[in-house]
Amino acid sequence: MIDLLPHIINGLTLGLLFALIALGFTLIVGVMEVINLAHGSLFALGAYFALTVIGGGWFSGTPFGAWWLSLPPGLRYVLALAIGPALAGLCGMLLELCLRPTYGKPPLYGLLLTFGAALVVEELIRLVWGTGEQNLALPQAINSAFLLNGMIFSTYRFFAAGFSIVAIAAVWLFLERTSTGAVIKAGAHDSEMVRALGYDLAKLRLLVFGFGAALAGLAGVVMVPIWGLRPHVGVDIVIPAFLIIVIGGVGSFWGAVIAALLVGLAMGITGAYAAAWATMSMYLLLIAVLGFRSRGLLGRKSALEN
Repeated sequence: MIDLLPHIINGLTLGLLFALIALGFTLIVGVMEVINLAHGSLFALGAYFALTVIGGGWFSGTPFGAWWLSLPPGLRYVLALAIGPALAGLCGMLLELCLRPTYGKPPLYGLLLTFGAALVVEELIRLVWGTGEQNLALPQAINSAFLLNGMIFSTYRFFAAGFSIVAIAAVWLFLERTSTGAVIKAGAHDSEMVRALGYDLAKLRLLVFGFGAALAGLAGVVMVPIWGLRPHVGVDIVIPAFLIIVIGGVGSFWGAVIAALLVGLAMGITGAYAAAWATMSMYLLLIAVLGFRSRGLLGRKSALEN
């Protein structure tokens, strides 16, 4: 009999990383009312920027590149954790500026624009970083394995899970305990009311889009050592992120977290018995949840429902 414990741990780790991606996605959908099909591309950009920061990238072969590579690997990894998401956030803000002419028009305009942006980003990645699969160089302290109860576990998976929990808690505290977070939540419920209260809706949208993109980039930096880094990784990741916000209920913070954990567990446990069905399991979970509760696990009740 297959011992399920490693698969449950792997599934929970994957679910926590999915939650980071889905939270950025759900914030953008909630406030902007735009399904950002380029969200996965921002995830990929965060990881590729981190790859450049860790490896010296465009400065390789120069005196600065040599000095940069002489820095401790742990310091370069910490810098990558900060710079990668920050640059992904700036790219997200640029995308929001491009989206502005579509506000007030049918949602198809926004969908097409973000879909086109995803294709552009993927081609840019091929041009700048190449077409082959790559991976981030990790510091030795988190790139090892240990023995527990007779089983071998990856140190990095525990690091990624712990980091994700801290990041999710920080996002929750930001939304619940700061005035900016309160305005963002109010914008998700009624953006026109936020404008009527004197807040600059354009700045709010720019902030939310950049914040959501930075979360996607952060998830990219943390996740690619497990998921792998390739030009189309953004397309691979945007589908689970979209399914998670539907399963959890559009606009629900904890709904997205719970759904992400369920999807991660479903994929991890299914992978133990039938690896070919691991991806299919998240679609079956979606059907099961929506068949039971059409607005998702913690989705808000529509005004049209009795």
